[in-house]
Amino acid sequence: MATIARRGSRRLFEALGERLAWSEFDFPLREEDIMDSSALAPVAPRTNQADRLRIGWVCMPPGAGSGGHTTLFRMVQGLEEQGHRCTLFLYDRYADDVARHEEVIRRHWPGLRADVRSATEGMDDVDAVVASSWATAHVVAARAHPAAHRFYFIQDYEPFFYPRGTLYALAEDTYRFGFTNIALGNMIAGVMESEVGRPPEAIVPFGVDTDVYRILPGLGNVTRSGVVFYAKKSVDRRGYLLAKLALEKFHQTHPEQEIHVYGDHVSGWSIPVTDHGNLSPRQLNELYNRTIAGLAISFTNISLVPEELMCAGNIPVLNESAYSRAVLSADDAVWALPTPWCIADALAAAVEAPDVDARAARVAASEHLDWEVTKKQVVSTIESACAAPVVGSRAP
Repeated sequence: MATIARRGSRRLFEALGERLAWSEFDFPLREEDIMDSSALAPVAPRTNQADRLRIGWVCMPPGAGSGGHTTLFRMVQGLEEQGHRCTLFLYDRYADDVARHEEVIRRHWPGLRADVRSATEGMDDVDAVVASSWATAHVVAARAHPAAHRFYFIQDYEPFFYPRGTLYALAEDTYRFGFTNIALGNMIAGVMESEVGRPPEAIVPFGVDTDVYRILPGLGNVTRSGVVFYAKKSVDRRGYLLAKLALEKFHQTHPEQEIHVYGDHVSGWSIPVTDHGNLSPRQLNELYNRTIAGLAISFTNISLVPEELMCAGNIPVLNESAYSRAVLSADDAVWALPTPWCIADALAAAVEAPDVDARAARVAASEHLDWEVTKKQVVSTIESACAAPVVGSRAP
């Protein structure tokens, strides 16, 4: 009976989805902002050698704890620190009022000084515009002034977020728009060249906030125990269901190890877990300092979590992936085939190691690249490109 009920519920859900066109609700762009690289005419960005540039950054409205926005806002602050004036242009398909989104930004990213405006109400008063996702790249192509330099800060190869289809094609086409593409990490650069035949104009390295993520001396006498997992239920490339299955199997062999979950609140697990919900970076560092290993799954570009774990002396357990290995080469990282048993075995090996404290100290003491290096390279790329016209940039 339960099987029949589930099938009936699924058919009802699919019928409602067709009637309401739910897939269209998920589409991130207004129709007038969908661009086509083959239909974009060349533009002539103005040469600007001023010490103080006006730079617009186009992004979707952020939610608390968004790693992608945190990384982007670090780059914004890097330009602000060099005296440039920055504006965040938020793009919301359904609304032009950004007041409620600005409240989120000011509360969770208090160090950001940039003005906050709607991308749909004009972006003409800037010298450069930076897209931050495939959808915002379409917005920049559609709405930026022809004299503005156009950049694309690329944190992942976003076509991989979707099955081969409309969204995949629209995301892929953004790399042909003629912007100055700035890739975060070697993975993106390699995939762009192999998939689209267009390497980025600049590659900048992943970093880690070494001021926040570090060994805490006050916890030196605390015995590490347990494992930690970042849950992102709505983003399948972060492997939530795979991690859930693996952690349930890990608990069978190590019931004494507490399992900490943060990020999204979770429910329906067959094992006990400590559900922390959203944590601040400093709270995360404390949790990393108290636990032995952290599960960090990603099926596209690597997440920020592994480096942050290691700075705190925690051992990252990752799914085996050529994309992640292109970015992370740490000897102490543990790689496992992306199956529940293989990941569970890797977690077990991490907590069973006899030298947990010594290993933690060694991992934390290894070299970790701070975000300051990345910020400086992004600043240099934008300043240099704005000093001369970009050849081949396009506009509608």
